Amino acid sequence: MSDYCIEIDGDTLTQVETARKSIMERYCETLKAGLPMDEMRNSGTYFYLESIEEYLGGAWVKVTGHGEMLMFGGYSYLGLNRHPKINEAAVEAIARYGTGAHGARLLAGTTEIHRELESSIARFKKTESAALFSSGFLANLSAITFLVGRGDIVICDKLDHASILDGCMMSGARMIRFRHNDMDHLESCLRETAGHKGRRLVIVDGVYSMDGDIADLPAISGLCKKHGALLMVDEAHSVGMLGATGRGIEEHFGLPPDTIDVKMGTVSKSIPSLGGYIASSARLCDLLRHTGRGFIYSATVPPASAAAAVAGIKVIEEEPWHVQNLHRNMAYFANRLRQEGFNFLESPTAIFPIVFGDNLRTSTMSKGCQSRGLYVQAIPHPVVPEGTARLRAAVNANHTLEDLDFAIKTLQDSRAAMESLG
Repeated sequence: MSDYCIEIDGDTLTQVETARKSIMERYCETLKAGLPMDEMRNSGTYFYLESIEEYLGGAWVKVTGHGEMLMFGGYSYLGLNRHPKINEAAVEAIARYGTGAHGARLLAGTTEIHRELESSIARFKKTESAALFSSGFLANLSAITFLVGRGDIVICDKLDHASILDGCMMSGARMIRFRHNDMDHLESCLRETAGHKGRRLVIVDGVYSMDGDIADLPAISGLCKKHGALLMVDEAHSVGMLGATGRGIEEHFGLPPDTIDVKMGTVSKSIPSLGGYIASSARLCDLLRHTGRGFIYSATVPPASAAAAVAGIKVIEEEPWHVQNLHRNMAYFANRLRQEGFNFLESPTAIFPIVFGDNLRTSTMSKGCQSRGLYVQAIPHPVVPEGTARLRAAVNANHTLEDLDFAIKTLQDSRAAMESLG
């Protein structure tokens, strides 16, 4: 035997395995403590990881064990999933490239369609270049760990996405979190770090996925310029949703396209495909392609997905009615919720957090909606602050006004049934 190996007899090995399993079980129980999974399963209100059998016409889906349901829980804000032009592009890419790639982008995983997608993103976001990652999570982790490190400071909104927080922690930079959309607090953080010799980076979401509100970009960008900090914005939810042509938060506020230093986004929500990106200067994107760990050490987006994303951007540019329909539906649904006395935090976007307070009321509401054919899910504490458990409803461009009225009626009936239980 090698000097570096230890021989273990069968009985000892069994004891080691038993101890390891016991430790793992205790670890999982510790992680589970405080999570509402078991409570929801026991009460029959658990509705996650459900299998969609088929995407039907409009905004309807067929769900295993539930039948046909009106989709109000997805991210396809422009309703482009199954768009014929996008499907056709994906099929053509499979015929040309197959179903996968030969490796990571830096080696054998780049095709012409990947380069075309990066060019399309840069054009759409009005930047010099873009770097494509296999997920939005990896795009955030790679960009943040490249932009800041030990000796730097990163300043985040308290409601920033988990991938941003993970990237900040992995970077080794000092992380400061300011109160959500509180510009006075952000400025105080910038002032308190004014003498810092390292880089300072401010990161916010464009649209916050749980509250549905929008970052105050005019004020944030003004503070970053005033105090000499870089600005990065996660536009995973705002692209396609905000702006007259769906180009995102800069267009929404009428700001120039160079307002944001580093633009992160995805092609997996309004654009119905897979992947994330960083759009910025040509130099930054080039460096990310050669140093970003999520770019170098992760498999590439399949060519068919890249082709679908290219086609998705073209559809947004060439068929403006999708964005227009979404904006109409956002306004209509908000007004109907307001009329019926639902608390949706006055969200100005396609994301409607319909707040019911405690977990039990919220999960009961979600069960009532699902039993009546509305696909909407409960977001309980601790995912959101205690006392703010909510249904997270999302409208899309394919919803008809009749669909929206059906959703309101379902919410009304479910609320009445819940309140009758006392």
